[in-house]
Amino acid sequence: MVVNVARGENVTRQAALQPLPHRLSFVTRPKGAAVVVTGPGGVVAHGVTPCSLTAVAGTTTVAISQTGMNTFTQTLFLDAPHTYDVFLDPKGQLVHALGSLPAKGAPKGVVVTPDGREAWATILNGPPSIQIYDLKTMTQIAGIDLGKYGAVEIVFNRAGTFAYVSQMQTAKVFEIDTATRKVTRSFATDSSWTKVVALSPDEKTLYAANWTGNDVSIISLVTGKLVRRVPTAKTPRGLYPTQDGRYLYVAGFTHGEIQRIDLHTYKLTTLFTSGGAMRHLVGDPKRDLLYASDMAKDTVYVLDMKTLKTRVFCHTDHKPNTIALSPDGRVLFISNRGANNPKSYYIPGYEWGSILLMDTATGKPLDAIVGGNQCTALGVSDDGHTLVFSDFLDNRLRVYSVPDYSVLVAGHGGFYSRHFALLQKKRP
Repeated sequence: MVVNVARGENVTRQAALQPLPHRLSFVTRPKGAAVVVTGPGGVVAHGVTPCSLTAVAGTTTVAISQTGMNTFTQTLFLDAPHTYDVFLDPKGQLVHALGSLPAKGAPKGVVVTPDGREAWATILNGPPSIQIYDLKTMTQIAGIDLGKYGAVEIVFNRAGTFAYVSQMQTAKVFEIDTATRKVTRSFATDSSWTKVVALSPDEKTLYAANWTGNDVSIISLVTGKLVRRVPTAKTPRGLYPTQDGRYLYVAGFTHGEIQRIDLHTYKLTTLFTSGGAMRHLVGDPKRDLLYASDMAKDTVYVLDMKTLKTRVFCHTDHKPNTIALSPDGRVLFISNRGANNPKSYYIPGYEWGSILLMDTATGKPLDAIVGGNQCTALGVSDDGHTLVFSDFLDNRLRVYSVPDYSVLVAGHGGFYSRHFALLQKKRP
């Protein structure tokens, strides 16, 4: 509309602008799902995946359904083109897929920011070393390069203002300002192949496990200097500092040890040896419990940090690696890589990975997700309602909504008993 106004005139015009159309693209696994898009005013578009549909800007509801699957639904304010890449949930599964996110290569670790808005993924085969995703729009919004290499693990401070990221090849840990996405400091561990990092409860000290250095580096975040290196079991990986600041627990991968370093004397004590391969540690400070995943034994152990006694918590699918606790300590999330390919674990095997949800009160299953090739990275939001994990060899992250504990308990194991039948692939 063009309005011509002469000097001294006062002209008023009203115009009703039509909302812009936007394209919605849909990919589902399995394909062949029915898509219904309901836009403003009840305007409806239909399709069968894979497909692309057009809807006008405004409040829009998307429903994706297929026989034998839970219906995926989402309501959003459509103001830009949008892509859906969804693994449909089988009937009975209690956690619900929100979508999947492509990664540049081998997402090794993932953490949800304390405010729950973003997921930061470390890319082992970087650069980029880190990819950052908006969990509301399900899009990548930033990337961070730490030189010519990738990254392994990441941890945030409680305020979410800084991230600490490890890099194997350089044996360094980088401090990143989360607002600017810029590296503010880097710390040399003076060891080799640095992997897991952890912060002390007062956030003044950084701990780093050095895979081939066979030690843990202790770094002061006040001075930025290395305090000392403490020898540990061979190939240390998981770390857990206690809330009182007195001890640091360490997982030994080569022989399956759970060790404890006295941070006052630096004395190392081996508390338990499984003969397997301890990978990851998570602690429940309220109950003084420490959970440890053993990739060789297909088992999660739990250690009582008061009595120092260790017992089997649960058995898992093949190759459990990363584990995470819900904020209330009631649910343990376990990523399982699946059995290795006989030729090499660098190529997909004959079994899909999985995510298990276990009740920490009973050790019984609450739900299960059949994943892709080598489920590895695993992160849970601070409110316990968002789960992000990676299909490591598929270069992909998957995002799920987690219901309340009461819903999980009432679900009688969810999809757990039926997920076993879907783990085996069809061999060529």
